[in-house]
This record gives sequence, structure tokens and C-alpha cells, in this order.
Amino acid sequence: MSPTQLFDEVAHRLSQLAATSPAADLEKNARALMTGLFSRLDLVTREEFEIQRALLAHARERIDALEARVAQLEQAKPGQ
Repeated sequence: MSPTQLFDEVAHRLSQLAATSPAADLEKNARALMTGLFSRLDLVTREEFEIQRALLAHARERIDALEARVAQLEQAKPGQ
């Protein structure tokens, strides 16, 4: 379960609890608490993750191409 889904589930359950509880601002306080906790987890957004994944895939392709070129040049060396 992703942190966002977890947060939504906890918020939903707290909302249900608050509806039957005399503490009207319980949900607001709990949401603020959970938001503070998640902000300390050093999470990345899906967009940031996808950008880094694409950069890594491009780097891996480039490394593979360079390794193939080095192998080709090593085979073409005269006298070895």
C-alpha cells in the first residue's frame, strides 16, 4: 500500500470516527499529524521517479553501447 493510499485510508477511518465522536476537529488534527509524518519520510513523487528511471535506462543503453564498442576495438587491435 502506497503512503498516499495509507494516508487516505487512515483519514477515511478517522473521518468515520469523528462523525460519531464529539471531537469535531479530530480529523483535521490527525490529517495534520499524518502529513507531518509523511513529509519527514523523504519520499519522491511519481513524476520524479519516472524521470530518474528514464535517465537510468538511457545511461544503461549508453553503457551497453560503449562496452560493445570497446570489445570491438579490443578485437581489432593488431598484434594481440
